[in-house]
Amino acid sequence: MNEPVAARAELTLRDFDYQLPESLIAQTPLPQRSASRLLLLDGERGRWQDRRIAELPMLLSSGDLLVFNDTRVLPARIGARKPTGGQVEMLLERCLAGRRALVQLRDSKSLRAGMTLHSAGGALSLIGRRGEFWEVELPDSPVAFFEAHGQVPLPPYIERPAEPLDRVRYQSVFARVPGAVAAPTASLHFDEPLLAALAQRGIERALVTLHVGAGTFQPPRSSALAEHRMHCESYQVGAATVRAIERARAGGARVIAVGTTVARALESAWLAHEGRLAPTADETTLFISPGYRFQVIDGLLTNFHLPRSTLLMLVAAFGGRQAVLACYAHAVREQYRFFSYGDAMLVWPQLAARPAAAPRAGVACP
Repeated sequence: MNEPVAARAELTLRDFDYQLPESLIAQTPLPQRSASRLLLLDGERGRWQDRRIAELPMLLSSGDLLVFNDTRVLPARIGARKPTGGQVEMLLERCLAGRRALVQLRDSKSLRAGMTLHSAGGALSLIGRRGEFWEVELPDSPVAFFEAHGQVPLPPYIERPAEPLDRVRYQSVFARVPGAVAAPTASLHFDEPLLAALAQRGIERALVTLHVGAGTFQPPRSSALAEHRMHCESYQVGAATVRAIERARAGGARVIAVGTTVARALESAWLAHEGRLAPTADETTLFISPGYRFQVIDGLLTNFHLPRSTLLMLVAAFGGRQAVLACYAHAVREQYRFFSYGDAMLVWPQLAARPAAAPRAGVACP
């Protein structure tokens, strides 16, 4: 288990704010996954270029390694009724052992431990609160229950009901390990033609698993970054991926994380072994913000993120806060599409983000 680490100086939430017209928040996916735009940022020089995702094979070099998150998004939203008949909306946070899960419950003020809720999949027992979440016991394992009865958990900024198309498009082509309640959205840009073009170029790929929780959409509650504690997520970095990274390093190639979830998984695995990368299956609350020194990744492919979000803070730690925010301002001017179904950035690091002394391990998951 591992957690934060970096010197966050006096940064506050206001240092990660920007103005975004609502019209730029993508509400639907493009017809073709790889048709998205790509903003290329050289963090060391503070320069950017407008490109396309389809150009990615020409922006990388033979031997470079793309690391993807193979988590599968569960249909993690379901409605339930209280004994009084009142409606409750349930959103899975993460799966626990057996038939138990941590969930967010809307209308939680009128709920209490021991209460039974009724859903289309059967009765649900409220075990008790765990922080801001509820522990519940389901009629079946969380994966089986939500796969059978749930709906696609589109993010709150997508202001429409989930549609059948979302079951396919709010899922990457790599999705195979069920457990996420939000998509690793950088992977959504990849389709078979683009993957074939990357392979022909000699660009390698590897997989990690990090099950994205609903807490990924929750902004820090304290203005001071040093006081923020991340929600807990489970992850796995396998031996094959460790070997692929070692080969890339030995050949002088770059390791590019496809998404902030991959960056957190790889950096968490490095921290778990106190300064070396090894196969790891664990939980992480790692909070990456400016001041962090990345140890594993050399590049980051990522979507555009919410103002004041921990995801934007991670990107700023890698590419440089001022350079990243300048890129966001450019993206707004040029009418890029934002957030889950939006466009992407390919970020090369600022000099300060490159490996330095090992950071400290920190707090374990609750």
